[in-house]
Amino acid sequence: MAEKKMSSSRRNQLKSLLLQIVEAILEEEAQEDEEEKMKHMEENCPALSIPGCMQELQELCRKLHKQIDLVDEDRYDVEVKVTMSNKEINDLKLKVQDLKGKFKKPALKKVRMSADAMLAALLGSKHKVSMDLRANLKQVKKEVKEEEKQSGDWRKNIEDKAGMDGRKKMFQTEA
Repeated sequence: MAEKKMSSSRRNQLKSLLLQIVEAILEEEAQEDEEEKMKHMEENCPALSIPGCMQELQELCRKLHKQIDLVDEDRYDVEVKVTMSNKEINDLKLKVQDLKGKFKKPALKKVRMSADAMLAALLGSKHKVSMDLRANLKQVKKEVKEEEKQSGDWRKNIEDKAGMDGRKKMFQTEA
């Protein structure tokens, strides 16, 4: 069935009722917390009676120091446990993030494709031009150097260029 819309006055009335109920619940919880705190203080912290003589006062101080030491030890133990658990929580968070971020890459299979097939796969039906890569290659002709044609025996060529006379000849012929 179609839901009927609630009028704004009715909606505001329900909101105010809910807020009143929640406020009452919060007040009750605050009172319970205060009662628990008072009960704990009565159990663990008895009323302080200050003695009149110096000997009793020193004894009371020693007793209080022992209690303070015990409480400090407990506090330290709890702090260590909290820091250890925080470190463990952070480590687990990092592990979860690493696991979320990583995935196994499947082993790829080698596929033999021509350049035309690759372009067709990448560009789809848009690409219709065939591409012959060998036709576009430049042809290089091997040129034989003139010096290699002229010199028949390598020993003779070395003897001609040996010494300063040979060097002068090299520079004169090149220039």
